[in-house]
Amino acid sequence: MAKLSYKDAGVDIDAGNAFVENIKPFVKSTFDSNVIGGIGSFAGAYALPTGYKEPVMLAATDGVGTKLKLAIDAKKFDTVGIDLVAMCVNDLICNFGTPSFFLDYYATSELKTEEATEIVKGIAEGCRESECALIGGETAEMPGMYAKGDFDLAGFAVGIAEKSEMDRLSRVQEGDLLIALPSSGIHSNGYSLVRKLFFEKLGMQFDDEIDGKKLIDLLLTPTRIYVKTFKKLKNHINALAHITGGGIVENLPRVLPDTMSAVIEKDKIRVLPVFDFMKAHVEEDEMFRTFNMGVGMVLVVSPENADFALENSDGYLIGKMEKGDGVVRMV
Repeated sequence: MAKLSYKDAGVDIDAGNAFVENIKPFVKSTFDSNVIGGIGSFAGAYALPTGYKEPVMLAATDGVGTKLKLAIDAKKFDTVGIDLVAMCVNDLICNFGTPSFFLDYYATSELKTEEATEIVKGIAEGCRESECALIGGETAEMPGMYAKGDFDLAGFAVGIAEKSEMDRLSRVQEGDLLIALPSSGIHSNGYSLVRKLFFEKLGMQFDDEIDGKKLIDLLLTPTRIYVKTFKKLKNHINALAHITGGGIVENLPRVLPDTMSAVIEKDKIRVLPVFDFMKAHVEEDEMFRTFNMGVGMVLVVSPENADFALENSDGYLIGKMEKGDGVVRMV
């Protein structure tokens, strides 16, 4: 009887080694002066940035959800890595943490080197846009755990903040203005509903068009990364909220004191065409509690800082803070 190898069990060590060689230049392109060592050690090392009086380390983790299923079905793998980074670093900055480094976890039924390389290229692109270093990751080839052709992604962002800057609730005051930063699209939330609507209920195809764009390109548009905008505006904003699953109505209250409410003028929201299309088939309340509706981040700013924030971003006014009970009111 012939002896078994690991490859016979579905795990290709040679493919894994080739993959690591493929991604080295993309990973190194994210390194900054704080990265210690190279690629291939047991752990990534990153020197603590200087200049902080009371440095606090922050961490955020997330995935891409069922948006991955669309990438797999379309065989388009160059954007989901950007999504992965975006979902983590956009959360980090809401606690006034500046992203320092990132790690990823990629698990698949069978390692396909070219596909995996495209994914990590996207992760590296997201890290460069976030100005953080990709210092490590894990690739797990697990036949029998995942269906053939499937994979999953998880990301981990670590940053640093000044302890005195982390309490944002106390800075939010009556009369503060709410500025919306536009999203790039659906981002990475609500894709179970997206897939059910477009492909099960409406029977649409990837090449069908909405507002002049192919549906698959529209749905796989990567999540916008707001780190550079945050760095420009951080000294002029009181709080910010990443609009992810739950929409504006569930995410904005996370940065509101119990004594304040956010009053948003619904007609000022610049709803993207893809959401306008979906509103014909999904109740409006459900849309607003599932999707970002074209708003990827909401900034809370003092009136005297509003002009600076507007002039140094692509944001626009959508409402203001009033005395209340810590909720969002759409008017």
